[in-house]
Amino acid sequence: MKNSGVERIDEEGIIPESKKLRMAEESSPSPSPSSLAFENPLQKLANYEDDDEEIYQKREAVNRYNDAEYGLDNGQNNDRVEEQDNGDDSDSDSDDEPQLSHAQGRRNRMVEVRRDCPYLDTVNRQVLDFDFEKFCSVSLSNLNVYACLVCGKYFQGRWKKSHAYTHSLEAGHHVYINLQTEKVYCLPDGYEINDPSLDDIRHVLNPRFTKEQVEQLERNKQWSRALDGSDYLPGMVGLNNIKDTDFVNVTIQSLMRVTPLRNFFLIPENYLHSRSTLVHRFGELTRKIWHARNFKGQVSPHEFLQAVMKASKKRFRIGVQSDPVEFMTWLLNTLHNDLKTSKKGNSIIYQCFQGELEVVREIPAKAIAEKKVNGDENNGLSTEGGHGNRNIISESERMPFLMLGLDLPPPPLFKDVMEKNIIPQVPLFNILKKFDGESITEVVRPRIARMRYRVTRLPQYLILHMRRFTKNNFFVEKNPTLVNFPVKNLELKDYIPLPSPKENERLRSKYDLIANIVHDGKPGEGSYRAFVQRKSEELWYEMQDLHVSETLPQMVALSEAYMQIYEQHH
Repeated sequence: MKNSGVERIDEEGIIPESKKLRMAEESSPSPSPSSLAFENPLQKLANYEDDDEEIYQKREAVNRYNDAEYGLDNGQNNDRVEEQDNGDDSDSDSDDEPQLSHAQGRRNRMVEVRRDCPYLDTVNRQVLDFDFEKFCSVSLSNLNVYACLVCGKYFQGRWKKSHAYTHSLEAGHHVYINLQTEKVYCLPDGYEINDPSLDDIRHVLNPRFTKEQVEQLERNKQWSRALDGSDYLPGMVGLNNIKDTDFVNVTIQSLMRVTPLRNFFLIPENYLHSRSTLVHRFGELTRKIWHARNFKGQVSPHEFLQAVMKASKKRFRIGVQSDPVEFMTWLLNTLHNDLKTSKKGNSIIYQCFQGELEVVREIPAKAIAEKKVNGDENNGLSTEGGHGNRNIISESERMPFLMLGLDLPPPPLFKDVMEKNIIPQVPLFNILKKFDGESITEVVRPRIARMRYRVTRLPQYLILHMRRFTKNNFFVEKNPTLVNFPVKNLELKDYIPLPSPKENERLRSKYDLIANIVHDGKPGEGSYRAFVQRKSEELWYEMQDLHVSETLPQMVALSEAYMQIYEQHH
């Protein structure tokens, strides 16, 4: 029977409309990846399942199974109901949950889905920021976290007595998005909102790229507009300096110019096999930097920095200035180890940056004898061949490299006639002679030796490091020597001997600069900035944290280069 539009329970077991909605709200399912509107690459990484919500629902359901059976609406409700059958879910057979006689332990769980919601106009995109860690602002839990689309804060759960539910009652904020499943709900009513106008929020939460879009990035010259009216170039956005994290920002901005590396991380399917948080956070940051529909013209690498702190065991952390060369070395090696599928497997890191050196060590026989006495005969060397006389023993081996370190000549000790320090200059080709196979470099660690280096295989992307900082027992000293280098067409074969190419191959020894990291200020202090090239227009930009400005190629060559990335000509 019906009275004033309200259905009552009769002998035929018709369930009232209000009770059905309450039951649907309290038994909303935890979504499966196949049911999501968009695939979330972090689905297997973080545990955002509604574990605690399900536990709560089961306890509440025990008290309600004796009141009425779960049933379908038989078409009397105008709103669509999404039905999920748990089937062989082991939870339905658990001892702490009564079994249903009509379903023999199978349970239908329903959640109402509406296309219209009266609260959609309260959504405030200006306050939404998905760059920070997905933790509840009250409980600090990362399980089942929702973002309030009205105030931007994060809350846990949507069941009764949860933090999101309580916030909806106290603040009158009704629209929430699950940060894991990207589904939007109205609280406290509990129904799901299925409205295409919310897709832009989902794209900002989890940017997506098709393979066709990735291929078009190099040719894209279009600017994007943020919500505040400012214009920005996708891929050339500033990175927030959280606290002394400029060494991370310049490293990320430089790596974003490496096309194969960027394209690899723009498609999450390429690294779904990796269980590394660092890999997925790096991919997430890459997609946010190149996303053309951001609400803001900058990105905060907060989640990536948290992953770095954990993976490096706080070797690199927020609030402590570090060396971008050390960070680059650690990051590339860690990403490679986390991406390779076998012990000797390859990865996108090695495909881009790995070259090979032939190293010849000339070691005094006296030093060898001392090592044998100390029980350290080989000292970790894998020697391919060696020859020598009574006084000198020569060892030769091949070793891979991801970066080449270049030694700068010492600066002059005296001032010029104007009582100012002379800033010396040196051509890049002079310091590259270290790798001609003939120049001798003397080292004292791990033992005294004379070293000769020769490049036997060039990488697709060549990273050079100018050793500007020297440490002693008292302080760190910075070498201000300027390095004169070409921005385009660096021809290596004219200055260092290179191996002959194989048949049907040509020697590719010409490189163009794509990124240049600079240190400004005193050693141990100061700041870092980067010059990077935008390939679509062949323009250069200076990037220092949130500051992004176009610059001239001549300005790039006048800077105190600290680390550079060169791209090989195809």
